[in-house]
Amino acid sequence: MKIRSITAFVNPGWPPEEAVLDQAAEAVNEARGVLEAAGYEVQTTRLATSPFPQLLAGEGEAAVVEMAQGLEAEATRRNFGYISLGPALPEQPASYAHIPAMLAATQNAFFGGGMTTADGALSTQAVRACAAIIQAAADLEPNGFANLRFAALANVPAGSPFFPAAYHAGGSPRFALATQAADLAVEAFTGAASVDEGSTRLTAAIQEHGARLAELMDAVARQHNVAFGGIDFSLAPFPAEAESLGTAFERMGVPQVGLHGSLAAAAILTQAIDRADFPRAGFNGLLLPPLEDATLAQRAAEGTLTINDLLIYSAVCGTGLDTIPLPGDTRAEQLAALLLDVAALALRLDKPLTARLMPIPGANAGDETQFDFDFFANSRVMEIKAGALSGPLYADQSIPLKPRIRE
Repeated sequence: MKIRSITAFVNPGWPPEEAVLDQAAEAVNEARGVLEAAGYEVQTTRLATSPFPQLLAGEGEAAVVEMAQGLEAEATRRNFGYISLGPALPEQPASYAHIPAMLAATQNAFFGGGMTTADGALSTQAVRACAAIIQAAADLEPNGFANLRFAALANVPAGSPFFPAAYHAGGSPRFALATQAADLAVEAFTGAASVDEGSTRLTAAIQEHGARLAELMDAVARQHNVAFGGIDFSLAPFPAEAESLGTAFERMGVPQVGLHGSLAAAAILTQAIDRADFPRAGFNGLLLPPLEDATLAQRAAEGTLTINDLLIYSAVCGTGLDTIPLPGDTRAEQLAALLLDVAALALRLDKPLTARLMPIPGANAGDETQFDFDFFANSRVMEIKAGALSGPLYADQSIPLKPRIRE
C-alpha cells in the first residue's frame, strides 16, 4: 500500500496570504517525512483551495486566469506537486466558462464543475456547462490529456484528498491522506476460501494501516496546529496487475470484470472498507478508472467492460466514472446526457460521484489509446451510448432529487 497524496486544504485568499500557505506546506512536508520514515511511499503532496469562484467572485476571465497561474506558482514554490482550485458553482453560472482558459494557462492545476446544488437539486444548466468544458478541453493538449485535470462533481462534499474532487469548505487549514490500496484487496482475496475470509483479511488490513496512519498524522497535526481531516481509503489502483482492482475482482471469482458477478464483487469490497474503523475523509469506495488499472484497461479494450457497467457499479461502491477514453467526435449533448445520469445517481443514493471523461481528438470507438504517462495503462476508446436530450430534460432547470425513503 502507498500514500497517493497528502492533500492540504486552505483558503488562501487572493492575493494569497503567505502565512496560510506556509503553514500548510510545513505541515504537509512534516507529514511526508513522518510517513516515509514509517515505511510508506508517498507519491505526491497537493494543495486544495476554496472554490475559485469564491476566491475571485464576479471577475472577468483575465483576472481569474491570472489568479490560477499565481496560485499554481505559489504551490510549486512550496513543493506541492499539484493544486486544485475547486469547482465552478451552480450559483455562479458564469464561473464554468473560465475553466478551459485556466486549464490552458496552467500545467498542474485541477478544477471541478459542480452539477448539484447544496440543497440537493440537479442543475441541468450546470450539467451542460460541464459537458461544454469537457468538449473544449479535449483540444487543449494531444490525446485530450487536459481533461485529466477536470471532473464534473455531483454531491461531493469538501475535504476529499483525491483530485480533481478536492476543495476546501473554508475555515482553518487541514490536511488529509489519499491511499493507493488496491493491492490490499488483491492480497486479501488471493487464495481466500470464502468471501468472509477475504473480506475479513481486507478489513483487518485497512484497519491496521488506518490506525497507524491516524496516530502518525494526529501527532503532526498537533505539532503544526493544523487539523488532520482523515483518510480516504478508496482502493485506488496503479497500472500493474498486483495493484489492480480488476485483478481483485477476478481473484474473488469473477471470470472477467464486466461480466455478471462484478457488481456483487464491488459491493463486497466496499463493505469491507465500511467495516474498518479509521478517521474518514472523502469517498472511501472503489476507484475504477480504466486508464489507471491494468486489468480494467484490458477488459475495456476487449469490450467486456463498458461505461454502463462502470456506472452501475457506482451504485454500490464506486466514485463514478474516471479516466474514460471517448471518441474525439463525442458531442457536448452526448456528454451532458451521461453526466445527467451520474448526477441523478449521486442524489438518489445520497453519495458523492464524479465523472472524468476524456474525448480523444481524431479517435474512434475501438481505437487503441496512445498515452505516454506512467500512471496510465493503455486501452481502447470506449463507446458512449448517448444522444442529445430533448423535451423536459433539456430545459434549464433545477430538479430536486431526494434519496429514496424506505418505510
